Amino acid sequence: MGGKGCETSMPVVHANGLDLYVERAGSGPPLLFISGTGADLRNKPNVFDGPLARTFDLLTYDQRGLGQSEKPNIAYSMVHYADDAAALMASQGWDEALVIGVSFGGMVAQELAIRHPKRVKRLVLACTSPGGEGGASFPFHEIDHLKGETRARHMIPISDTRRDAAWAAAHPDQYALFIAMGAADPYADEPGHVLGARRQLEARAAHDTWKRLPQIACPTLITAGRYDGIARPVTQEKMADRIPGAKLQWFEGGHMFMVQDRTAAPAMAAFLTENSC
Repeated sequence: MGGKGCETSMPVVHANGLDLYVERAGSGPPLLFISGTGADLRNKPNVFDGPLARTFDLLTYDQRGLGQSEKPNIAYSMVHYADDAAALMASQGWDEALVIGVSFGGMVAQELAIRHPKRVKRLVLACTSPGGEGGASFPFHEIDHLKGETRARHMIPISDTRRDAAWAAAHPDQYALFIAMGAADPYADEPGHVLGARRQLEARAAHDTWKRLPQIACPTLITAGRYDGIARPVTQEKMADRIPGAKLQWFEGGHMFMVQDRTAAPAMAAFLTENSC
């Protein structure tokens, strides 16, 4: 299925038994972008503000429990999330697509590539983890009680390990900006917001594809920030060794390396379009 021009469409799609809020824009090869923990397309900038929409027919969505998608009060699992992604692709008439999964979205993308191998043509796993013996990402479920500025202060030196106390003291204005950004939650009072976020963290805590990673058969690129304390560098190396033929590429940054290093998105695009007609 080809591109849809430059306008961003904003439908709600019924897929895998629930309503998912979807946006699609750009032209080129079909690309499914699966975003991370707590992601909400209303928060700007988002993936459509970067270079990927200029190269691909880009499709992304608020995952179950998040944003403007449905928030069913049931236990969520990584199988649910992967099947949501596969059903969403089917709703667009896509038999297969390129896939980028970022952070929690990378966990979903692993499960998608294992459960629905024919749907994933090429795969980019960004700042993510396999769980199990390969190593888990930072346990967000253990700090769910931290809110606002307290949570932001806790996460800043973990998200980018260069931003320790000495860095904060030397860069007070930038540190204050990061705290303000990390503390903001403009949709916190919406019905189902807390429930959906908690259900996602529960599924995230149980994520474990480690023993099944060799089943990922599509070309795979693992991308990572050198200073990421959430999806740690040692975990990226283990994951790259376990997925057949996987490549590992490092970037200057922490968990947000895709924003911090301007070479990251072009490198992902180059991999995804490699050997394309």
